[in-house]
Amino acid sequence: MITLNLITIITLMMIIMIMMFINFMISKNSNFNMNKLSPFECGYNTMSIMHPPFSMNFYLMTILFLMFDIEITILMPFFIMIKMCNMKIYMLTLFLFMTLMTLGLFNEWNQNILNWKM
Repeated sequence: MITLNLITIITLMMIIMIMMFINFMISKNSNFNMNKLSPFECGYNTMSIMHPPFSMNFYLMTILFLMFDIEITILMPFFIMIKMCNMKIYMLTLFLFMTLMTLGLFNEWNQNILNWKM
């Protein structure tokens, strides 16, 4: 019984080694240079000291998009669970959530975060 397992393991290792050898032989040889080996970071040269300034408006728009995207994700189960829940608790929870999101939108509007001019 032990020899059968040993033979199986050796056979599997040989098959794996043959597959790796075939992969190495038929793979495309690529010339590696410094540019291909360096990490790519949003178009910035990682070797230089100075980076161009990052736009804070772009960052705030990204955060707003994520926030409202998560809001839609949270709202979807509300409509699915409407028949399973107590209507008073359901309406209270939905009202509080929508009030919180509306107050957040008005706050962003007052701070001119929603201004698309960069």
